Amino acid sequence: MPPFLLPAVPIATLDEHFARGGGEGLEQARTLGPAASLDLLRQAGLRGRGGAGFPTADKWTSVRDGGPGERYVVGNAAEGEPGTFKDRALMRADPYHVIEGLLIAADVVGAAEVIIAIKASFEQEQARLEEAISAFAEVDLLEGVQLRIVAGPEEYLFGEEKAMLEVIEGNEPLPRWLPPYLHGLFVTAPQMGWAAHDAEAGQPASVAANPTLVNNVETMATVAHIFAKGPAWFRSMGTPGSPGTVLCTVTGDVQRPAVVEVEMGTSLGEVLAACGGPTEGHDVRAVFSGASNPVLTSDQLDTPLSYEAMRAAGSGLGSAGFIVYDDTRCLLDVAQMFSRFLYVESCGQCPPCKLGTGAITDELDRLAAGGPESGLGVIAKRLSIVTDASRCFLPAEAQAIVSSILRSFPEDVAAHLEGTCGRQHATVVPKLVDLVDGHVRYDERQAAKQPDWTYRS
Repeated sequence: MPPFLLPAVPIATLDEHFARGGGEGLEQARTLGPAASLDLLRQAGLRGRGGAGFPTADKWTSVRDGGPGERYVVGNAAEGEPGTFKDRALMRADPYHVIEGLLIAADVVGAAEVIIAIKASFEQEQARLEEAISAFAEVDLLEGVQLRIVAGPEEYLFGEEKAMLEVIEGNEPLPRWLPPYLHGLFVTAPQMGWAAHDAEAGQPASVAANPTLVNNVETMATVAHIFAKGPAWFRSMGTPGSPGTVLCTVTGDVQRPAVVEVEMGTSLGEVLAACGGPTEGHDVRAVFSGASNPVLTSDQLDTPLSYEAMRAAGSGLGSAGFIVYDDTRCLLDVAQMFSRFLYVESCGQCPPCKLGTGAITDELDRLAAGGPESGLGVIAKRLSIVTDASRCFLPAEAQAIVSSILRSFPEDVAAHLEGTCGRQHATVVPKLVDLVDGHVRYDERQAAKQPDWTYRS
């Protein structure tokens, strides 16, 4: 099955979009109406491509049938996880299906406003989206839906859906307590949540209002194709539990870093082979799915890329951004790098997270310098409580990724304690700024970023 999300040649105009079958999905959704559209989406079995893999139809239903107030749709284009570039590749190649999917979502959930949240640094991608929005408006395809772009900060947490709503409202990317389908955009009531007793006189029983749909832009583009070609077509690809295709970013120690589109169920090894395999003369030692999931070791390269298979392998698919390390790499260094990235990017609202990721990073630094070995006990204790009272998934990422490295590569820790580690050090944070024709450019400023989100001069 040929790829459908990433065209071989970027789609330059709306006419080209229409020539490739564009517009058919939006027309179908508006003909079917919301209830039948949700049924179609449920038949397709699409799961969100932003990382969690939540069933898309269920998410849309929770917004349409949610609490009182206005409905909003947000396209998450604030890609910032290490090792990931697929959303930017998609927006550069085909912003038209992204916009079409967003308009379908607005029609289905009953939203009059659509907002695309994107990093201000993504200038090329924003320009392409603006071109597509203008083109749709010129031929009256918006049908009363207001569609605008909000450019936000560089912080990792900008991509977290609750923090994203804060940025859209003009605030810092600090995650809220309640999810968007409960506490959406522009709600004036406080985030009180629910109570196990009746509300007191004069007090609101619930603050759930303005249910807001937040979906990744790859998800939205896929929606447009599903409505145009049908759920049976979509299910002809992938696996029963993870149908369709997925955009994979492959970086690190491979010969040709790239974004590739493959059917779900394709093995991790096949995806790496499509990028030339490991660096010449070396073998794969470890692969990470972004900074979110436990490590996959060299004996797990036959794992199929599906939500269920990756979970069974003890990891997760995430946003399918794969960072490869070959046999020259010290994995204790990699643990230090990921731990420091998450510590720096933690917002500080939840003390167990900020203090815990900081303490874990400090102990990893000490282990890398030769010990003491008791630091392993400190790390284990911190990992057990780092997620307490957390507002977002960031501390769970630290828990998963650090513990899995220490468990899978104890020999690297031992080598540092003994002063015998001869592997490559000074691991760079693989936060991508650009990926073109096999050439990767990483964010050089990330190494200077401090825990208060300022940068060392």
